[in-house]
Amino acid sequence: MRIGLTCLPRRQRNSAVAGWLILGYVLLTLAAGGAIAYVIGAGSVLTFLALGQGDYLAILPQRMFSQLDVFAFLAMPLFILTGELMNRGGIAQALIDFSMSIVGRLKGGLGHVNILTSVFFAGISGSAAADAAALSNTLVPQMQRQGYTLNYAAAVTAASSIIGPIIPPSIILIFYGALMNTPIAALFAAGVLPGLLLAGVLLVVNGIAAHMYDHPGGKGAELPPLGPSFRKALPALLLPIIILSGVLFGFTTPAESAGIAVFAALIIGFAYRELDASKLRLACERTLMLLGAIFIILCAISAFSYITALAQWPQKISAFVVDLGLSKTQYLLVLNVVFLVAGMVMDVKAAVALLAPIFVPVAIGMGVDPVHLGIVICFNITVGLLSPPLGGVILIISTVTGANYWQLIKATFPFFVVEIVLLAALVAFPAISLALPTWLGLMPGQ
Repeated sequence: MRIGLTCLPRRQRNSAVAGWLILGYVLLTLAAGGAIAYVIGAGSVLTFLALGQGDYLAILPQRMFSQLDVFAFLAMPLFILTGELMNRGGIAQALIDFSMSIVGRLKGGLGHVNILTSVFFAGISGSAAADAAALSNTLVPQMQRQGYTLNYAAAVTAASSIIGPIIPPSIILIFYGALMNTPIAALFAAGVLPGLLLAGVLLVVNGIAAHMYDHPGGKGAELPPLGPSFRKALPALLLPIIILSGVLFGFTTPAESAGIAVFAALIIGFAYRELDASKLRLACERTLMLLGAIFIILCAISAFSYITALAQWPQKISAFVVDLGLSKTQYLLVLNVVFLVAGMVMDVKAAVALLAPIFVPVAIGMGVDPVHLGIVICFNITVGLLSPPLGGVILIISTVTGANYWQLIKATFPFFVVEIVLLAALVAFPAISLALPTWLGLMPGQ
């Protein structure tokens, strides 16, 4: 017995040292550009061995497949395919023309058009990366020709692309809802008002910048006629309404709405005469590539979530929070810092899948509404796409437009600040997120 007691602390010390070494390996490998799925998967397996839980690895494959066997995940590839079809089907230019006919006469009109187009585009693609890539190719050169600097045109495009993951249908909200067993319809409804508020504050910042730097635009601007531009954009504008009305009013599941969206995107693309067999093939290939990347991350995360459950890390974090005496507000502040930093350096879906199973149960246990928490986390982590050192959206736009990365970071900073302020408001006032899902009767337990 004496020998066993003397050996136990040594085992614990060895496990702690091994844990820190594994954490160091994961961070260094990620910093070196290692594939996230492989790094997390390997780190999780090593953690099983370091904690003496190697026997549980035998059922890890079954755990992975059960993690992927979630009906809600079916909506994700279909919405990705919808976005790819619409990107290649001439929809971006139709939305730009319609937005120009509405706000083009305002000072800084093309900046307003950029933001308004992102609102319309968000209801189709659900992805910040898709929004950024599409509008970088179309609006940024057009803004430069009108007299905007490259850095400002790219910055407003980057800032407005964050609207995409917030206004439904959102890939990240589907991902979070399926992962954390939160109703996706409620998350969709909860994202509408924050997304529109985000667009509103960006329009204000762009308007202020337009008068400060004398951006072009105003009464003399040449605009597309409202009627023809509206008729051309109408099919695309109806698509988000079709998707959301079915989900929010209970006529369809998110997966069924996604299937309808794919069918409608095909019809719209062919009607615009922009979609053909080659573009359809490219859209399918791109969807499969993205889907493969997402699901291999999910497999790695399932291994990580398994070891966190075995090691009882959420319970230990909860106990640590209790020992520190953190209030609900203080814990939410800590959680937001963690996810904001994660969004700066990690893939959005990987960060959600890696961190949410650890930190979210503690917040819910403290009385935070899971739907409100989902919006806050998804908003938070997408804002991280505008921040160094990686800034995923910044990297995409810098690559597409040729803008200097660090100058683009500087130009984006005012937009980043107001998005952080809006995030703080969403944390402080849950009613902003919960008003619409509550009114529609979509909240859990209603």
